[in-house]
Amino acid sequence: MKLTKHAHACVTLEKDGTRLVIDPGTLTPDAAEAVTQAHAVLITHEHFDHFDEKLVAAALGAQTGLQVYGTATVAATLGSHDGRVHAVAAGDTFSVGSITATVHGHRHAPIHADIPCHDNVGYLLDDGAVYHPGDAYFVPDAPVRTLLLPTSGPWTKLGEAADYVRAVGPERIIQIHELMLSDLGQHSTASLLGEKGLTGTPIDRIESGTTVRL
Repeated sequence: MKLTKHAHACVTLEKDGTRLVIDPGTLTPDAAEAVTQAHAVLITHEHFDHFDEKLVAAALGAQTGLQVYGTATVAATLGSHDGRVHAVAAGDTFSVGSITATVHGHRHAPIHADIPCHDNVGYLLDDGAVYHPGDAYFVPDAPVRTLLLPTSGPWTKLGEAADYVRAVGPERIIQIHELMLSDLGQHSTASLLGEKGLTGTPIDRIESGTTVRL
């Protein structure tokens, strides 16, 4: 499986000709191009930096084979589109082409008591090859080889992130959700959370547009 990193929380995953895009949000400049080439779009939750409603709705209208998976709120926002929009929740399993996905978790990580905590699901793909948690530190009850780790945002805390990595126990970490960090902040975060830091696990900072093999 190949992973292409886009800005912020968005990634493209490709295997045997099947392409999935996860979390094309408004902070990802090339999200429309990524979705145009996708067989399916997976949305972890409704926040704008993960879900560009207008972009995904337009893609559903233009790409008659496109499938979209997301929380009940995301699905209700988009509408059925002839059954191509699917509401998913923890415990669900689905396949797109050669890629199988299982759904994990329920809620967005808390930001503050005054801010509503929305539904949030994570996607574990291809029998544990990669896990995208959205905006949550939910630990899936399954092995994870590559963890996509959020490292910035109003809900993140590096100590909790370190404990999360330890609990998941991945072979590899790829940083996502990093847009709120300066270059210095990204270096500092990688040092603290990486192989020589609190987790003992290699962490990769991948530039937007770069493709790696998982």
